[in-house]
Amino acid sequence: MHLVCDQVVCVTGAGGFIASWLVKLLLEKGYTVRGTVRNPDDPRNDHLMELEGAKERLRLYKAELLDYNSLFEAINGCDGVFHTASPVSDDPALTESAVTGSKNVIIAAAEAEVGRVVFTSSIGAVYMDPNTSPDEIVYETRWSDLDFCKKTKNWYCYGKVLAERAAWEESKKRGVDMVVINPVLVIGPLLQPTINASTTYANSVQAYVHVNDVAAAHVLLFENPSAAGRYICSESSLHRGEVVEILAKFFPEYPVPTKCSDEIKPRAKALTFSNQKLKDMGLDFVPVKQCLYETVKSLQEKGQLPVHDQEI
Repeated sequence: MHLVCDQVVCVTGAGGFIASWLVKLLLEKGYTVRGTVRNPDDPRNDHLMELEGAKERLRLYKAELLDYNSLFEAINGCDGVFHTASPVSDDPALTESAVTGSKNVIIAAAEAEVGRVVFTSSIGAVYMDPNTSPDEIVYETRWSDLDFCKKTKNWYCYGKVLAERAAWEESKKRGVDMVVINPVLVIGPLLQPTINASTTYANSVQAYVHVNDVAAAHVLLFENPSAAGRYICSESSLHRGEVVEILAKFFPEYPVPTKCSDEIKPRAKALTFSNQKLKDMGLDFVPVKQCLYETVKSLQEKGQLPVHDQEI
């Protein structure tokens, strides 16, 4: 039996990887959810209507980030907004769309007198800085250096900084209560039928977090009145070498690469991202090993990876 919740919330980009899990969790908690998608009739959104509680409490709205009126229609009458929709691309041309979309959501939230906006940003808006050292802990106070992003042609991080800054500026100007979540690379089982985005292995390091933890963090930030500012969402960082070792152990049937592309260099050192703010709010993170295992199992189930019969 689910708790009865009389709150109505809007989730932008509801068919996405993180958003699908967020919609699932919100429905489980009893919320009425309005999800914005480009086309409600697209079969790629069918998984949303199959979620428990969807028939009674989920409505999909046709909306575009650059179409203010369509966003306002979905947001008007809501108690909260989760803005997860944003172009994920290294194309600098999409930066403007992300910025304009962020502003449109905040303006619509202000006009609709929404209680709180939870804005999905990225660790990409935090750590891209030539002065960031593996010997220090990266906190939410850090911002990626725009000049460095431009110089290294990292348009993804560049766009994330501009979109988040635009949202902060607009929310302060219009008196919107906004909190921001900055997730690292999000992995875990897929609810949607196809992969969104994201090999000898590279001599590089990546921070990981389970998609369910990211969804739970969004809800925590919405429901906790004391939540304020930015929240890094990261379980831990692993070198690609450690990742392939874990995968090779779990899935020996796959030809997991075991050679580093530049073995002569020492292993790149991991950046440590602080997740203390979310831990203090009671979030228990799923260990990365489990995240990796569940991701591969999900890809197998979705037919994205061949399943080999092992001899026992």
